[in-house]
Amino acid sequence: MLDTKSILEVLRPVQDPELRKSLVELNMIRNVKIDGGNVSFTLVLTTPACPLREFIVEDCQKAVKQLPGVEKVEVEVTAETPQQKSLPDRETVKGIKNIIAVSSGKGGVGKSTVAVNIAVSLAQAGSKVGLLDADIYGPNAPTMLGLANAQVMVQKGAQGDVLEPAFNYGVKMVSMGFLIDSDQPVIWRGPMLNGIIRQFLYQVEWGDLDYLIVDMPPGTGDAQLTLVQAVPMAGAVIVTTPQTVSLLDARRGLKMFQQLGVNVLGIVENMSYFIPPDMSDRSYDLFGSGGGEKASKELNVPLLGCVPLEIALREGGDNGIPIVIAAPESASAKALVAIAQQVAAKVSIAAFA
Repeated sequence: MLDTKSILEVLRPVQDPELRKSLVELNMIRNVKIDGGNVSFTLVLTTPACPLREFIVEDCQKAVKQLPGVEKVEVEVTAETPQQKSLPDRETVKGIKNIIAVSSGKGGVGKSTVAVNIAVSLAQAGSKVGLLDADIYGPNAPTMLGLANAQVMVQKGAQGDVLEPAFNYGVKMVSMGFLIDSDQPVIWRGPMLNGIIRQFLYQVEWGDLDYLIVDMPPGTGDAQLTLVQAVPMAGAVIVTTPQTVSLLDARRGLKMFQQLGVNVLGIVENMSYFIPPDMSDRSYDLFGSGGGEKASKELNVPLLGCVPLEIALREGGDNGIPIVIAAPESASAKALVAIAQQVAAKVSIAAFA
């Protein structure tokens, strides 16, 4: 006779490939139901953006079909994103499970492009996502997310003013760009920068978020220190190009996060190669090749992916339609979606470590 116990026993050897632990032991198999020879249950993943979702479902179905009398196996897939580990000297942000910094050692490497497309990719997969534009001196994320003309509301709260984030493509966002004119320079010293970033963290109506992506300014300055010292971080993503000067600065940024105790999720090599729009079968290494892979091996951190340089990628940023939406079948969009999946997977691994 089929029963819940026999179903769970046959599923016990099936592991989450990323966590390398039994799905049953992780309480990822729930709501087992048996109707004659039909078996159904819920598979609860650690992120909607799980890159190995289909493989896990297939392994579960194969395992259950081994039992005598089983004719059909239905698997309903949902997700519960784990909460990042708290730290005694850091103040968590209510409702936000994981804070991820996207950073670079130098400017001009496409860090904001990567941050925006990671955020949108996670949202498209079903996650609740926010984007904090911490590049106070050069707030470009609103333009890239199609929110250049957005109007944000400031409400009076018990703890002071509360900012209502703008919203587009499934992503909530705050930025200095919403609070100043488009050509107005921000001429601030460190303490003022520290204050606005903390306001963006604690005085914004973020609601419940699985991931808050923070688009950092380039370098290793006040913004990075403020963020790391204020809140517990789920990890940092380092963006670079294959160019030697970019890699040198990227290594400094990576080492900074490591010295401050932040888990570096990996390196993204942007502008990895150029694909001409009229010759999609060709590619050119405009900024060199293999730099990201070499750096990841030397620094013992994962290479999350390589994003090619395409005209559509630039156009998407300028037009406010991220390429994962504007041209989802393009090489760069596919690379960015895969990178977002890798980021989510590594955040889950860190939560269960």
